Amino acid sequence: MDIKQTQNASASDGLGALAFDMKLEIAVLPVADADRAKRFYAGLGWRLDLDFKRGDDYRVIQFTPPGSGCSVIFGKNITLSAPGSMQGLYLIVSDIEMARKELLRRGVAVGEPFHDAGGVFHHADAAKLVRGLNPRRHSYATFAAFNDPDGNGWLLQEITARLSGDLSLDDPRFTPEVLKAIHGVS
Repeated sequence: MDIKQTQNASASDGLGALAFDMKLEIAVLPVADADRAKRFYAGLGWRLDLDFKRGDDYRVIQFTPPGSGCSVIFGKNITLSAPGSMQGLYLIVSDIEMARKELLRRGVAVGEPFHDAGGVFHHADAAKLVRGLNPRRHSYATFAAFNDPDGNGWLLQEITARLSGDLSLDDPRFTPEVLKAIHGVS
């Protein structure tokens, strides 16, 4: 399903839009060492919301990134997933260079910025990745990657303007591929 189809799905399925909000609240991170993960996420400057233990077999630690409505939790006996198996976690930033410099200052090994050549979103296969910032700094087009100590994969994504259905095909804030997808143009 392409972006245009997704936007119109609720209108065309006869069900209409939901009459209530649904907000993503928690992402569960599988980690091998809860204390090591706690030090890492505290080192990012994230807010520690909770560190709850029940005996020696259960622990939940919750952190929230600055400005985020969604938190992460990890600990002991809260997921069956293998440590490091969570991939493609996006952290949205308005200035990727500034965010990357701050993470590097905090000791995080953040990769160099990259963008997709001719793509709408980041391609997991890396076939169309180009080193460096998107030359026009289009919104949604520049990324940088890092991992936590267990290998859970994070992507910084620079977004300076949000997508909406009323954008013109020549809006300079977005790549032509994104605008074509919104308008259903091949």
